[in-house]
Amino acid sequence: MSPAPVTLHLRAESKPMEHRSALTPTTAKQLLDAGFNVIVERSSQRVFDDAEFEAIGAPLVDEFCWPSAPKDHLIIGLKELPEESFPLVHEHIQFAHCYKDQGGWKDVLSRYHNGNGVLYDIEFLTDDNGRRVAAFGFHAGFAGAAVGLLNWAWQLEHDEPLPAVDWYPNEAALVADVKKSVESAVSQTGAKLPSVLVIGALGRCGSGAIDLLRKVGLPEENIIKWDMAETAKGGPFEEIVQSDVFINCIYLSKQIPPFVTMETLNTKDRKLSVIVDVSADTTNPFNPVPVYTVATTFKEPTVPVEVPNGPKLSVISIDHLPSMLPREASEAFSAALLPSIMSLPDRENARVWKEAKDLYKTHVARL
Repeated sequence: MSPAPVTLHLRAESKPMEHRSALTPTTAKQLLDAGFNVIVERSSQRVFDDAEFEAIGAPLVDEFCWPSAPKDHLIIGLKELPEESFPLVHEHIQFAHCYKDQGGWKDVLSRYHNGNGVLYDIEFLTDDNGRRVAAFGFHAGFAGAAVGLLNWAWQLEHDEPLPAVDWYPNEAALVADVKKSVESAVSQTGAKLPSVLVIGALGRCGSGAIDLLRKVGLPEENIIKWDMAETAKGGPFEEIVQSDVFINCIYLSKQIPPFVTMETLNTKDRKLSVIVDVSADTTNPFNPVPVYTVATTFKEPTVPVEVPNGPKLSVISIDHLPSMLPREASEAFSAALLPSIMSLPDRENARVWKEAKDLYKTHVARL
């Protein structure tokens, strides 16, 4: 006897400037063809028009109606739910950011526990080799490096902080914009092209950052690529302070020595003027970039670091950078997630979902 069809309810994202989608018209069509029921909330900010989902046969429902959906519907989305207190009665597939003792993690998990719901945290869905089945890392690194260079160029020519950044219709438009800004700053100020140190260079995120740096024309010698071998000795690292831009792309899984500190920044020969913390573990007690405490946004992309010596220094810590390239990032992510979603009808036995549910129970027990 085959399992009953699964109904997936794609919720609209509520986080400001979040244009990505866990499902795209492409993957929703594949799920419908495989016998799934796919319900799509209308969205005022999703990069895919409602009509694109309607065209592939997915029924549309009101924006933010998921709390009243039947209990057997699986709610799928990306970013955190709005900070409410009502219990969560559904099974949810999303990034919840509450398993690493982030600020407010107990409040988040309690809502699932109180409503007898279940959290399948996408960050912890892994394949047989322990690698995440789907991640936005590449596009996070790509966009993070882009904002970092935009900020580097801006600071050379302006006293005020970098103004709001926006999303781009495609990669080519973003690359062209960054290239123009860097070339203008170099031309107007006589500065040399920046040296950029990427830590986590071998991962998805670091690969995306390096791809952007190459596409905007940085020479290979200006791109300093570090991974576990280079950081094995333990920080803080003088090499970071001697770079113009530092991009942190690691996946933090345990406490490690800080990469940079206020003490190492406060040197007269510091070159560093931009830190891009793509990992954005801002509230994590083990954050290896403990020189800022404010998560930044697309509207206010930087936060200053007050250091007596050296050039002006600012941090970028936007936690949804891939939304700068929402269409491309969503298509790549959703395609990677699709094989796991296909196994949802047998989720009590399918390893990826069973382990995710067990992990949820482990963290709920910590409450």
